[in-house]
Amino acid sequence: MKDVMGIINLMENEDFLKELSYHRPVAAVPFGGRYRMIDFVLSNMVNSGIRNVGILVQHKYRALMDHLGRGKEWDLDRKRDGLFFLPPGQYINQGIYQWDLRHFYNHIDYISYSRHKYVLVSGANVLCNINYQDAFKFHQAMNADITIIYKNMVSDIEDLNYSHFVDTAEDGRIIGIEISPTKVTSSKMSMEMFIMKKSLLVDLITSCYSRGECDLVRDGFIKNLHRLRMFGFPYQGYLATIDSVLSYYKHSMDLLKPDIWRKLFFDHGRIFTKTKDGAPTKYNEGAKVSNALVANDCIIDGVVENSVVFRGVKIGKGAQVKGSIIMQKCKIEEGATIENVIADKEVIITKGKHLRGQEHYPLVIKKKTVI
Repeated sequence: MKDVMGIINLMENEDFLKELSYHRPVAAVPFGGRYRMIDFVLSNMVNSGIRNVGILVQHKYRALMDHLGRGKEWDLDRKRDGLFFLPPGQYINQGIYQWDLRHFYNHIDYISYSRHKYVLVSGANVLCNINYQDAFKFHQAMNADITIIYKNMVSDIEDLNYSHFVDTAEDGRIIGIEISPTKVTSSKMSMEMFIMKKSLLVDLITSCYSRGECDLVRDGFIKNLHRLRMFGFPYQGYLATIDSVLSYYKHSMDLLKPDIWRKLFFDHGRIFTKTKDGAPTKYNEGAKVSNALVANDCIIDGVVENSVVFRGVKIGKGAQVKGSIIMQKCKIEEGATIENVIADKEVIITKGKHLRGQEHYPLVIKKKTVI
């Protein structure tokens, strides 16, 4: 796929993750012990042979730039092609950029001047381990104008509140697209990953923009559904769609199942992330850890069960952590008990405190909170 450039589109509603996205974009939300959500789509692109990736950022993107840097860990720190941040050209509605077509248009030169013939556009809140080469071969074999990668969701459709769904004919051609429908009529959820010729994307952007339209899928795809050859490519692997705090919690807990963990991190290639050198985790006398995903540089004196623990976490003597997600540099002091909790970075739970959420309504503690 050396003739394909990648665009990661982060122009999205970020309110669904509430406290977790108050100070960072959804793409920079920590996941899986030491990763960020953008690591998955970026690693998938690199593992598929894509070497030119542009990231359409919206706002609050300092954390994302700090995490990605120049793209060294993804082999995108290079003289030709590489990793590019594409900031918004102007803001409206009190700093929140509206829709995505204007943002695409502001960076039309970056897209046009690329030496690549094709483009792969993707969001960052759908986590999977996919090699795009099969989808690209399908796109070429079907002589498609646009190929949308989708997942046939046999269950949990009612939880996909912000998703797009496609309806396909027997030959795979897309005959309908629904955006966040109130009543889902198709089980084929779009993964919001699109393959097309770069020239077609440029034409769609410029023509829609000239008519004052604002959304690529609604105005560029749906309104041209019967004019363009659009096909759906089915993805068969594990998929985690993060569109709420509950789905973030649920899919994080799924990582404690070895088969899901292997599928997400190793199925079609490794998932890369920013390198941080740290000591191995230290388990002191009296520590009890069961069914947990624990990153490096932690000090464990207490009990950890069915939890995901990020780097640099300290859990004191007599403390109990159950069914929780504890992000980087948190401190759970002696005798504290937390259950079904999502603690953002640098949270401190002081001695003897007891915090409990529910499996279907986890308690979220925002960054740097002291309780």
